[in-house]
Amino acid sequence: MANIQEIATAAKESAEKLGIKKFDIYGSSADATSVQVDQGEPKQVKASNLSGITVRVWNEKNTMGITSTTDVNSKGLELALKTAYEASFFGIKENVPDFSPEATVPIDSKAEELAPQVPVSEVIESLLAAEKELIAAHPAIQGVPYNGLSQRDIDRFYLNSEGAMRGESHSLASIYLYSKTEEEGKKPRSAGAFRISKGLKDLDIDGCIQETAEKTISHLNYEKVKSGKYTVVFSPDAFLSLLGAFSNLFNAQSILDKQSLSTPDDIGKKISSPLLSVCDDALHPANIGTETFDGEGTPTRKIDLINNGVLNAFLHSAGTAKRMNAQPTGNANIGAKVTVSPHFYHVFAGTPAEKELSLETAENVILIDDLQALHAGVKSLQGSFSLPFDGWMINKGVKTSIDSATVAGDFLELLQSIVFVEKEAELTAGGVCPKVWVEGLSITGE
Repeated sequence: MANIQEIATAAKESAEKLGIKKFDIYGSSADATSVQVDQGEPKQVKASNLSGITVRVWNEKNTMGITSTTDVNSKGLELALKTAYEASFFGIKENVPDFSPEATVPIDSKAEELAPQVPVSEVIESLLAAEKELIAAHPAIQGVPYNGLSQRDIDRFYLNSEGAMRGESHSLASIYLYSKTEEEGKKPRSAGAFRISKGLKDLDIDGCIQETAEKTISHLNYEKVKSGKYTVVFSPDAFLSLLGAFSNLFNAQSILDKQSLSTPDDIGKKISSPLLSVCDDALHPANIGTETFDGEGTPTRKIDLINNGVLNAFLHSAGTAKRMNAQPTGNANIGAKVTVSPHFYHVFAGTPAEKELSLETAENVILIDDLQALHAGVKSLQGSFSLPFDGWMINKGVKTSIDSATVAGDFLELLQSIVFVEKEAELTAGGVCPKVWVEGLSITGE
């Protein structure tokens, strides 16, 4: 993608030529390589260089038009500005988006050094070696049907006609392995693991192989579970999946659209056990893909969503913040409609628990490792869920894989039923989180 300064200069010249006084541009580019393998052979090798900009223009009547393009030279910019200006006369007249009041606030960020990209041949070799090692870990492991190893460099920028200009770059590498077993007279069993880092050289591939193998082998000897109410321990990944599925709870745009479990008056309300605290923290040191500004140029920050069980804040764009008399939080994505989304969850213990719980001593608790079918089993506006899961029955440290079962409940009731939040947190794709213990959840066995 062209230099931000060059794009800003070209945009300014084109805007003056077209008589456009007010505009902003958000752009990003991603240079990515990803591979998949199957039984010792490359299955899919993909290299892409995707870039694009979103241009918003306001006319004299202060209605706005928007367009997107992948053509970021001066002619492409001029055409995008002209198209957005023409579209602005058909724009909405109520709650028109505007510049973020924080788009020009200085950001204290250092330029990040990009990790060097590894040749595709090495990426393929690394994943083939991982697949081979995983299949060799146990005779029952017959394949790794889902896998992927990728590396990408991402550039982002935002600028507007009032002089705001921001840009940043970062690198990401990730691996995903999901193995499957086949044994005579037994159901196929499977498990997966994920790792992420700034570059392939630092990626913990061995740790991913080991975790996948251990989980898969632990599922070989499985038993049915009786239906009933259980104390359930959610793995970090499982709890964050559920939190993400009900993120409308914190989303100011969803609240204004009346598509949320919360209302504007819920700030300060106790919505969870006091043992739980949750932040959205784009700048968390463990967040590999740190973003220092959002699609409107607002600086990102740590937002205390749940503080010791109390709903403390919502996630805002500039528009929702203005309508709800709050501050923008740096969670906006610009498009045909400005949307709001979390960056990186940080879940941790709030008020100290009266007594610590441990899987080494607990009797007949269920550890849920992975929740499935979230697209079908979650009713986000009613707060209810019924989801198949992979997990184990734990009895005094002894793990027995569960044949097949579903967990069901109401998310707001689940938050109130948390009885322990462990201290040790793990890094997942969606954030940092420890294991979370919840009592009285309904489990349905076969």
